[in-house]
Amino acid sequence: MNQDNLYSIIAIITPGIIQHLMDDRGINEETAAELLYNSHLYSKLEDEETKLWRLSPLTLFDLLNEEITTGKIT
Repeated sequence: MNQDNLYSIIAIITPGIIQHLMDDRGINEETAAELLYNSHLYSKLEDEETKLWRLSPLTLFDLLNEEITTGKIT
């Protein structure tokens, strides 16, 4: 997959992750976006080889929540 296609997919996925963060943590959109974009998970999502882009926004949210809570992604 080329980088443009990957970023198009990420652009479709990220609003769902951000919405889950807002709902779960009671935070605003800007704070939720900062949490996502500054996370290790997001850097891995941008790496096509990890294939994380294939996961649902809810599953990615769960992984991000784990990272925020424990500092790790399992």
